[in-house]
Amino acid sequence: MLGMIIGISSVIIIMSIGASAQDLILDQIRGVGSDLIGILPGASSEGGPPAAVLGVTVTTLKYDDILTLTRKENVPYAKAAAAYVKGKGTVSWQNRSIDININGTTASYIEVEDTEVELGRFFSPEEERGISRVAVLGSEAYKDLFQGQNPIGQNIKIKREQFRVIGVMKERGSVAFQNEDNQIFVPLETAQKLLLGINHLAFARVKVIDSKYLDQTVEDIKITLRQRHGIENPENDDFTVTNVQSALDVFTGVTTALKFFLASIAAIALLVGGIGIMNIMLVAVNERIREIGLRKAVGARSSTITRQFLVETIAISFGGGLIGIFFGIIISLVIALVANNLGYNWNFIIMSDSIILASVVSIAVGLLFGIYPAKKAAKLDPIDALRYE
Repeated sequence: MLGMIIGISSVIIIMSIGASAQDLILDQIRGVGSDLIGILPGASSEGGPPAAVLGVTVTTLKYDDILTLTRKENVPYAKAAAAYVKGKGTVSWQNRSIDININGTTASYIEVEDTEVELGRFFSPEEERGISRVAVLGSEAYKDLFQGQNPIGQNIKIKREQFRVIGVMKERGSVAFQNEDNQIFVPLETAQKLLLGINHLAFARVKVIDSKYLDQTVEDIKITLRQRHGIENPENDDFTVTNVQSALDVFTGVTTALKFFLASIAAIALLVGGIGIMNIMLVAVNERIREIGLRKAVGARSSTITRQFLVETIAISFGGGLIGIFFGIIISLVIALVANNLGYNWNFIIMSDSIILASVVSIAVGLLFGIYPAKKAAKLDPIDALRYE
């Protein structure tokens, strides 16, 4: 029974964790927005993501590329486009300093990301193009640095440069596994030239006027960027364009395959449990030879003996399965509670299919591995069995 308990509970736990993790990942991707198109520097092969996703610096995407995408003659269904560069640095004010993520972006960030400013304002297009030393704090950064004091108009130092705080963002939480509140936002070119010393983009996002135009807008973006980069053969693209729905489809397929792969590994424990049950029942046959002989001597048929041992085996297997289901659910619940306490939006998911499958498998294992001991018991000669010591 212990082998069945371990096997069934392992399958339940892995299926639950897989479903919950899949839901968490997809929820984070959905949080980006279903009407957004992502643009990354570097091409992506059929076998993997763009190099930029893996941390490789690719410099093929420029600010002017994104400005071109905002023109209606190039991308007619684009509502807005935002460009991004990322970095890390120390921000200080008076005697306080914190390490923070620096987000250099465009004035259209508010519209593209569908977010709001809690205090003050976001920087304007004029400030974006004028290399202005203005900054907007994420809600967490504001609390850590100013601790409730009014930050508007205060001068802070980012790395070695002076900036004036003009706003505080509304709390947003984690989006695509990135804490949006522990950031400081500065104009794109200011971040490029004063803080990071680069002239390329990390990535860009385009918001479409309606999600039904996603596919058409993806093609328009590709055509526009190919023209700008002098690319005639699509196989030579130095950029990657994808929409959120495509990412959802890819991640759904990958996580589902991974979930069932892990469950199949856990199912090996079921095989071990089944072999254990068969061995125990073979021992039981040897220990109960005189009982079997007596039953057959008073009229029990071979089919009766077979049925007796099969029922016993299935009872042991199914009983272990029920206990395994119980422990699997309890452990999955504990994991969900711990994950939520760690700050993850972890949903407790137990699929009815996994419980039904576990019940059926436990009965099937008992039936499969009980047949041989049952047949062996049924074939015993009653006279030899009664004389057995």
